[in-house]
Amino acid sequence: MPEPPVTGERLGPLIRMLRLRAGWTEDDLARALVADSGRTTITRTEVWRWEVEYEGRTTGPFWLPHLAHVLNVPLTRLKAARAASKAARRIGHIATATPTEVLSSLLPPGEPLAPCGTHAGRRIGLDDAEALLRRVHGLRLADDVLAGGDLVETCVRELRQAVNLFNQTSHTEVVGQRLLVAVAEMAQLAGWVATDTGGRVDPEPLFRLGASAARQAEDGALAAHLLGSWGYWTANTGNPRRGLELVRAAEAAAGTDAPLVARSLTAARLAWTSALAGDAQGALRAMGEAMEQITDAGPGEAADRLWLYWVDMPEQEVMEARVATQLHRPLRAVPLLRRALSGYDPTHVREYALYLSWLVTALLDANEAEEAAAQAHRMFEMAASVPSARAAERGDVVLAALRHHRRVPEIAEVLALWDAPPA
Repeated sequence: MPEPPVTGERLGPLIRMLRLRAGWTEDDLARALVADSGRTTITRTEVWRWEVEYEGRTTGPFWLPHLAHVLNVPLTRLKAARAASKAARRIGHIATATPTEVLSSLLPPGEPLAPCGTHAGRRIGLDDAEALLRRVHGLRLADDVLAGGDLVETCVRELRQAVNLFNQTSHTEVVGQRLLVAVAEMAQLAGWVATDTGGRVDPEPLFRLGASAARQAEDGALAAHLLGSWGYWTANTGNPRRGLELVRAAEAAAGTDAPLVARSLTAARLAWTSALAGDAQGALRAMGEAMEQITDAGPGEAADRLWLYWVDMPEQEVMEARVATQLHRPLRAVPLLRRALSGYDPTHVREYALYLSWLVTALLDANEAEEAAAQAHRMFEMAASVPSARAAERGDVVLAALRHHRRVPEIAEVLALWDAPPA
């Protein structure tokens, strides 16, 4: 089986690492490439340029098979790393910044990236609780541009510190309630990030903890967010019936007093889990409710709930398109996904790649194989720049769908690049 194309690994650093592992100098690698290829144009200077990606340059496709041979590495790994380097160059500085740099830029000013301090018994006030909530939101913004593999350790550590802050300090009931809200929000974020780590961290206990904290804080909308996230993940990992139960519990927890934006989010998750569970009519009904609620939501009605910042009409249209794709209704899905991608920030690489993956499968359903091939190549190239399990799993789904159309020349080219056995 091929190595997964989604690694987040850049080509220049990979070549350098493999060269050093072999105990070679840049001259040694250049001589090996000359001997393997019969071409005398490679020098140590060219190897250096490849390794540092000088002026954005990457190794040309001609040299990849020879590098694979002399460095004893699968060709598919080098191809994926080259795509990652090209994608990172296109999407700009956020994708090439380190996770620590991204986190430091998004956390509130004056609140450096370090665990929150706790002192048993010390009294804290509302300002401390609000500072913690701002910190949670900074990490939430980081999740837009970092994959789970880059963020999960920070989120789990911060959740542990938030729980300690609640348990090991003295505070008023009002402050305690805000701390519980912060714990619930941090648990939701940690759980969500954990779903993008390929099983490295189990999201379930994180979602369970967050739901308990939200209930203690008597925040029904937030409890619904935790239960809905939990159900969404459960359905996506092979248990749609259980996922549907959790999302229905989320709907009950939200009640009718929750902001329309929050209710729209829950309804969209109900639509998705219903589609996975095979209930087409229930999915369409729930999605219709979600779109009505997001349309009727007043501007700023949930401004005090920062965890809802990303739920808007374009985001719900993407979910509508996903539901339509799952139900094999490409005529509805394709225009929505094209519109969403036309205005989407490409620095949000993981989500951009995921949206492209849905567009590919919808285009295949619509018998638009050539365009599906072009979009699939973009998807794999973008996804190669982030270590995201979610994007990798969607990549596997797209590959499986493309294999049914391998007689189409354009699709055969995509499969040769991204689904070829290791050299």
